[in-house]
Amino acid sequence: MSTSSSTSLPPLPTDPQALRKLSAAQWKAVLEAPPQVAIQWMTAAARQGHAGSQSVLGQWLLEGRGTARSPGDAFAWFLKAAQQGDDTGMNMAGRCYENGWGVEPDLQAAIRWYRHAAIKGLDAGLYNLANQYASGQGIPRDDAQALALYTQAAQMGHAKSMTKSGRFHEDGLGVPRDLEKAMDCYRRGAEAGDFRGQYNYARMLAERGHVEASLEWLRRVPLTATPDFLEEAARLLSDSPDARFRTVAQEMLGRAGQLREATIQSK
Repeated sequence: MSTSSSTSLPPLPTDPQALRKLSAAQWKAVLEAPPQVAIQWMTAAARQGHAGSQSVLGQWLLEGRGTARSPGDAFAWFLKAAQQGDDTGMNMAGRCYENGWGVEPDLQAAIRWYRHAAIKGLDAGLYNLANQYASGQGIPRDDAQALALYTQAAQMGHAKSMTKSGRFHEDGLGVPRDLEKAMDCYRRGAEAGDFRGQYNYARMLAERGHVEASLEWLRRVPLTATPDFLEEAARLLSDSPDARFRTVAQEMLGRAGQLREATIQSK
């Protein structure tokens, strides 16, 4: 079966110089190749010391794309990429340290790598560092600094940061409370595809009496939301006096059940 790319898959790389000569179309062909083929190619590239390939390979090993999941190997490749200055590798090394993926949890190490990724200007690095300032775990809580980082990432198009900025403006964390600014942040997060942004934008629309628009956004939430979020949202919506919101709550619960069943079957 051919890949979706019109460019043929390049030969397995045998030296760094060959990797430097690859075109964008050839890299695209690798990424779009069948997983079992792509991971062989990416492994060869990673072994040649190519930092971007090391980060991609780490992600695939973490997900189990084209091979069995191997968090320990994933972390090792992320770290190799990070040590070469790759911003994605830095951020993912931080994620591994924070969550204990393939390595013992170490929040201070996670923060160090998030900071490196943020300094490089990676939106995900800015977001993850902001989360640490917002939670006050492993670093003194600083709402103003957290919001500044979320705002910077949001300006780069990071959807989750748009939503987080909305919460800070809604609750007056680090800035004076501003519901209009919060609603605008939620709207941008919703339009960018963040399910939390969609839910919060829908909530604020409903509070302003825009019920049909609210329901439209709420129906998008189950497309990408996690089961835990869907169950919590359904719990809140089930108390609504409006039957339409209670119906959406039931739809969310049904979707959450489907997702959990799919997870069980995949194990």
